[in-house]
Amino acid sequence: MLSLKQDFPILKTKVYGKELIYLDSGSTSQKPKYVIDAINRYYNSFNSNVHRGIYKISVEATREYEETRDVVRKFINANSTKEIIFTKNATEAINLITNSYTKFLKKGDEILLTEIEHHSNIVPWQIIAKERGFKLRYLKLKDNGILEDIKLNKNTKLISITHMSNVLGTINDIKKIAKLAHENDAIIVVDGAQSIPHLKVDVKDLDADFYVFSGHKMLAGTGIGVLYGKEALLEKMDPFLAGGDMIKEVTLEGTQYNDLPWKFEAGTQNIEGIISLKAAIEYLNKIGMENIHKHEIELTKYALEKLPKLRNIEIYGPIDYTKKGAIIAFNLKGIHAHDVATIVDEEGIAIRSGHHCCQPLMDRLNISASCRASFYLYNSKEDVDKLVIALEKVNKVFKK
Repeated sequence: MLSLKQDFPILKTKVYGKELIYLDSGSTSQKPKYVIDAINRYYNSFNSNVHRGIYKISVEATREYEETRDVVRKFINANSTKEIIFTKNATEAINLITNSYTKFLKKGDEILLTEIEHHSNIVPWQIIAKERGFKLRYLKLKDNGILEDIKLNKNTKLISITHMSNVLGTINDIKKIAKLAHENDAIIVVDGAQSIPHLKVDVKDLDADFYVFSGHKMLAGTGIGVLYGKEALLEKMDPFLAGGDMIKEVTLEGTQYNDLPWKFEAGTQNIEGIISLKAAIEYLNKIGMENIHKHEIELTKYALEKLPKLRNIEIYGPIDYTKKGAIIAFNLKGIHAHDVATIVDEEGIAIRSGHHCCQPLMDRLNISASCRASFYLYNSKEDVDKLVIALEKVNKVFKK
């Protein structure tokens, strides 16, 4: 098991006099000192805009900015830095695709989604489908927490699917789905926000056409995300946002767009966030994604052995700890998730409660909300033990 708590300053924090146990990494991860120091170094040493100044600190900022792009390229095994677009987050990246790629679709074409998607991978498609007359179809969830087999028809032109469910931890076979999509002349968009912090991702092996993720779930700062897209697709797409840095030449008569990747990066980007992303990936590479995955499998296995011993717990999603993410959604029967989370918080333990931005999934499970414990590289078996003790206290409070 990994032992990395000492690398994360916030984990020394006391909550109600107790050691903080953070079990909400599915929402956002904590940041190691290595990342925090990188952000401080930027502001203390070379804070300036990029791609504009020829003075020393601006050159340094630009160098770090573009080095990050190559670090990301290597991390996901993309072909070129032209395929790495910096966005605000995964949500913005999906909105970029819905607005810029769907001009190649026609009225009546079908977009295939699933019942387990985050709202960020549903709402943008609903909006564009209504505007342009596309049809939406949703792949159903089986009772075991796994999606039903995908069936395409002649009108299916785009599949947009999560790599890992942010509620159930379900890991979808993206490589298999991408092969099916391409055999049927469709493209695949992958929401990798939950998978990229935990799994080794190779976009060429997966053959994803687009792959999106957020930095803040993988140890980086907030406000930075990435859109990976195959170069041939990005080349023919128009910009989503317009303004500085996405232009090559502007006259009163018109504008010539910049080359990839800058064509999609209008205005001053979150330079701090981009620099933090570089540091985060360096930290993850040092630990090793394979080691992180192994750690999380062991932790999830342990949690799935301990939690079911609570007499009134209901756990949702796949039970095979080797084929799911380090996420466990559950309820204590007869107790609202918010009440559970409130009492657990008094023990210094942070878990998520609510619909997790997945209301259609909650409807499928026939619940209004659930609790969620999501683990990461800084969690331990002792954290699981303390969660179980806290949940036992909840049962006592409610006389269950």
